[in-house]
Parts: sequence; C-alpha cells; structure tokens
Amino acid sequence: MAKRQTASESTLRPDPKYGSKLAAKFINCMMWEGKKTVAERIFYGAMDLVTQRVKDASAAEIFETAINNIKPTIEVRSKRVGGANYQVPMQVNRKRQQSLAFRWLIGAARDKKGKPMHEKLAGEILDAFNNTGAAVTTKENVHRMAEANKAFAHFAW
Repeated sequence: MAKRQTASESTLRPDPKYGSKLAAKFINCMMWEGKKTVAERIFYGAMDLVTQRVKDASAAEIFETAINNIKPTIEVRSKRVGGANYQVPMQVNRKRQQSLAFRWLIGAARDKKGKPMHEKLAGEILDAFNNTGAAVTTKENVHRMAEANKAFAHFAW
C-alpha cells in the first residue's frame, strides 16, 4: 500500500513568530491534551532563552540546526528470518527522521527534573545545537546499534 499524504502536511500553517513549518510541527508534537497555547508559550519561552544565550545566530536557525543534529540516518529494525529475529540496519526516511528527532528532543527535555519546561527545552536545544545532550546521545546509540549489526544488512529487502 502506498504512503498517503496526511492532512497535517497540506493544512499546517507556519508558526506566527518565526514563519517556520518546522517550529509549528514541533509545537503540535509537544502539545498535550489539545493545549496549544501552553505548548506555544513553552516553545517561545525556550527560544527566547536560546537567543539570549547565543547572540550570533537567529533562533530559527539554531532550532533547525539542533533538529538536524538529532536526526538519525540509519536505525535497526527487527526482521524475522528462518525462526530467528535479527536487528537489521536500515535507512530512515525524511519524515521518520524528523519525528524521531522531535520525540527524542521532547523526551529528553521532559526527563529533566527541577526546572520549568521552557528552561529544560532551551537547555536541550542548545545541547543539540552543540552536538551534546541526551537527544544526541540517543541518536549516537541508534547509530552504534546499526553499526554493530551491519553483518545482518543483507536481510534488508
């Protein structure tokens, strides 16, 4: 069955502050129980903190670079061959790269304790911008797993 275009791709409007569809999609992914204004307040508060800490680049560029630093290029998928399960390394398509990056960034920010969410998110975005932090570690672990299981790459069909 062919992949279909979802309604969010055609109806998603860019966010009002930065004019970025990537930011709008991230806000939608961060939202809980339909509370979009809360998610926007958290995101924009985090981006304000990011611009205070990094003076030489715009917030939209920093966010885009951070997401690109988190995106995985390869991952392992479980395949059943001849009664045994193998972890087979496979390429990750663009949509899944973006959704995994969003999921890892939001998860890493939510796992931190003791600060307001916009501060945790700002810290995690800055860490991702500098290629450090929990989300980048998750990406590196996924790449390491794929590298360790490259002997089973011939099962990817």
